[in-house]
Amino acid sequence: MDTLAPADRTTAQTDTASQEWQIRVELAALYRLVALHGWDDAIYTHISARLPGDDHHFLINPYGMFFEEITASSLVKIDLDGKIIEPTPYKVNPAGFTIHSAIHGAREDARFVMHLHSDHGVAVSTHSEGLLPLTQHALIALPSISYHGYEGIALNLEERERIVADLGDKKTMILRNHGTLAVGETAAEAWLGMYYLEKACAQQVAALSIGRDKVMLAPAAAQEEVRQQVSTGRAKSAMLAWPGFLRQLDRRLPGYDS
Repeated sequence: MDTLAPADRTTAQTDTASQEWQIRVELAALYRLVALHGWDDAIYTHISARLPGDDHHFLINPYGMFFEEITASSLVKIDLDGKIIEPTPYKVNPAGFTIHSAIHGAREDARFVMHLHSDHGVAVSTHSEGLLPLTQHALIALPSISYHGYEGIALNLEERERIVADLGDKKTMILRNHGTLAVGETAAEAWLGMYYLEKACAQQVAALSIGRDKVMLAPAAAQEEVRQQVSTGRAKSAMLAWPGFLRQLDRRLPGYDS
């Protein structure tokens, strides 16, 4: 039974709408940032955000729009069963639904989920050793990385259980022969996790271009030191960097907040 007075109910509805719009703006910003960094893949790959106070609905890209075109108002709202909730001329990528519904449905802290097919991320996903401890970026990324084996294009809903199991409690994932993935409680956290992972992948590809025998792994003691150093403060660091990325978008690829 609804016990809220009409005025309280209106205020609650206004607050919910305001929160959803803020999530839409931040999600659209993530799409534009991926495009700005050259990590997009035409209309493919996806980034999603679960709506505040709602465990069943999340936002995802309209299937057919390039990442540089996506705005807050163009994002599509769907539920965990794949049903589109609000009118839109667009559909949703079925593979995107499979991956993102799995994680949103299983991880309360995964409010934002990013999945990419960048050249460097895909290249490292094919390497039998995965991400190597070659650079500081890699050492920062490694403690939060998990792996998921390739099963084909993610159209089989039964794969969702295995994606969730392989992700576990980690914040980033390398999908073998496929690409990269990052989750976060905030857009900032998801973005910075993906940023370090993608940077580390690019650095590894560059380093291995001179041959596997010619590169030095970081010393084991240093690897452990960095692990300890990044075990706290990641969310704070992400929130510190996020406004700068938004300012960069405002200068170079504005319009995401419309």
